[in-house]
Amino acid sequence: MEFFNFYNHGFVRLAVGIPVVRIADPAANAERTIELLKEAAARRVALAAFPELGLCGYSCEDLFAQSALLRAAREALLRVREASAGLPVVAVVGLPLELDGALYNCAAVVHRGRILGVVPKTYLPNYREFYELRQFASGECAHEREILLGGETVPFGSRLLFAASDEPLFAFAVEICEDLWVPIPPSCYAALAGATVLVNLSASNITVGKEEYRRELVGNQSARCLAAYVYTAAGWGESTTDLAWDGHGMIYENGTRLVETERFLDRDQLVTAEVDLERLAADRRRQGSFTQCRLQHLAQIEVFRSISFRAELARDGVLLLARRYDRFPYVPSDLRKNEERCREIYRIQVQGLATRLQAAGLQKAVLGISGGLDSTQALLVACRAMDQLRLPRSNVLAYTMPAFGTSERTLAQAHRLMKALGCTAHQIDIRPSCRQMLRDIGHPAAQGAAVYDTTFENVQAGERTSHLFRLANANGALVVGTSDLSELALGWCTYGVGDQMAHYHVNASVPKTLIRHLIASEAEREALGEETSALLREILATEISPELIPGRTDGQPAQRTEDVVGPFSLQDFHLYYILRFGYEPAKVAFLAWTAWHDCTQGEWPRGEPRAQYSIAEIKKWLRLFLRRFFAESQFKRSCIANAPKVGTGGSLSPRGDYRAPSDSPATVWLAACDAIPEREPSSSCLD
Repeated sequence: MEFFNFYNHGFVRLAVGIPVVRIADPAANAERTIELLKEAAARRVALAAFPELGLCGYSCEDLFAQSALLRAAREALLRVREASAGLPVVAVVGLPLELDGALYNCAAVVHRGRILGVVPKTYLPNYREFYELRQFASGECAHEREILLGGETVPFGSRLLFAASDEPLFAFAVEICEDLWVPIPPSCYAALAGATVLVNLSASNITVGKEEYRRELVGNQSARCLAAYVYTAAGWGESTTDLAWDGHGMIYENGTRLVETERFLDRDQLVTAEVDLERLAADRRRQGSFTQCRLQHLAQIEVFRSISFRAELARDGVLLLARRYDRFPYVPSDLRKNEERCREIYRIQVQGLATRLQAAGLQKAVLGISGGLDSTQALLVACRAMDQLRLPRSNVLAYTMPAFGTSERTLAQAHRLMKALGCTAHQIDIRPSCRQMLRDIGHPAAQGAAVYDTTFENVQAGERTSHLFRLANANGALVVGTSDLSELALGWCTYGVGDQMAHYHVNASVPKTLIRHLIASEAEREALGEETSALLREILATEISPELIPGRTDGQPAQRTEDVVGPFSLQDFHLYYILRFGYEPAKVAFLAWTAWHDCTQGEWPRGEPRAQYSIAEIKKWLRLFLRRFFAESQFKRSCIANAPKVGTGGSLSPRGDYRAPSDSPATVWLAACDAIPEREPSSSCLD
């Protein structure tokens, strides 16, 4: 299998073609359609959709009653069929077809010199500027299930499902324009019948504001049906006797717009996008209500006829995604909505903690403050929770607990942060109690030996936790945990201590990259003042570390967490696609390489250092992630404290998103990881 080819990772490239139309000139329109079809083949497209009645023009009006035009439209279709014989692309084209004395507005599906099927329009608009019932009959009026077209018998009907025999996830259905605008579009039933791709051949004239309504309509339908939706509409060349046309095409995937045409363009255009069929399948598996809905509509689903064809996807050779993947899937990527998203996350965290304090009848919170990212975010949330409850911030009892590995930098940052936020600040030196514990258990470090093993580290972590819980008892308070989603995923937390155990967690469903972004966003708030903002930026620049081993004297911690568990930016990417979609390791690596192999492209979130990773580095850190996530860490997650879920990317709560056995091996995932290459594709392949 060619690793660097998106067709081998569950993607399919789709296209929207909008040719400039010549009204009532099917031969000319067929040639333009064929040229775009050839371009689609050159771009390795699997399916290309063209506008409603595009072989003759939607705005022909009463010319549809002319036999000469109907004959020319059929001949144009056969010309497209002939040209398709040498092209591996499925073409969906629009034309009028006469059957049993009635005229139907149809979409013909053409592939490899065959007409696979013809789908008539079901719902005909006959209001305001639309007058389709004057010319056409609804597809529901047709009794024939097959028609003779160009010497071949072709399936005919509004309930056709076209399924690729060589790609089980690629199945599509077609509806036409108004079919999407009704309360229950035919595509709803098509999706329940198994269609992962929904195609709409539309004309849709333009009026002010209509383009945004189309986006909402197509986006919502793709999300509701957990499907890809390909929408193509008439453009330049249609008659402007009474209407105007903008050529608005788009492709959506489960509510997300992947690509859109340039509206009002006075030349032919073809836009493409890669749709992730595996994502759609994963969403349907997880959303049980989708299957329940299928059971409720079996009568509508059973009437679908499945038409098999070989898609002949271009699986050989290097074929990279043109689709952009965010390097930070947990971080808001829309800059216009960025601030609102950050405010919403804070609201969720604050509401969770404030509600828990009220329910417990407590007015104080205890936190351990390290001067690092997680405890900073937890302290910001705790102070806001006190504001929400109209309690003084002095009710937040914050403690620094320096031990053997605490750096001067983080200790100073912790004290400055506590002062800036107005909480009650304390310091407890836990080194004496740690030394006592080391002596009690006979550890060599008690005698001055430089033995910095796991026991040495966990003695410090355990002492901090013990102090926090007893301080909570003494003050009638609740211990607020600081553990984040990334560390829980990687098992980078000690069982039974503060980064795994608390009375309530606020960061447990917030990954490290998002915490960094939230703090960076907070640093830009003018209300904080420049001094506090500068402090938050300083915290962001501090190396992530557990600070349990003595070492460096330059102010930075001696340990670097990312040297052990990998860069959180990359591991959060792995976590998102494994937890959210359950992807195979090879696909996760392919997406990671797509996003991370070139650091010169795209935006970078606030607070994130620039980085790039080769496929060898991605494989190395993904393998470590798979081992720690699947085989080594579930027992820690099975008993974590309560915490609010923040995002749709999922959480690891055993009571919510993720339930798994604590003693399963990672054999399957590690074996799959072995198949990932360690060499990049050659530069000639990338050109």
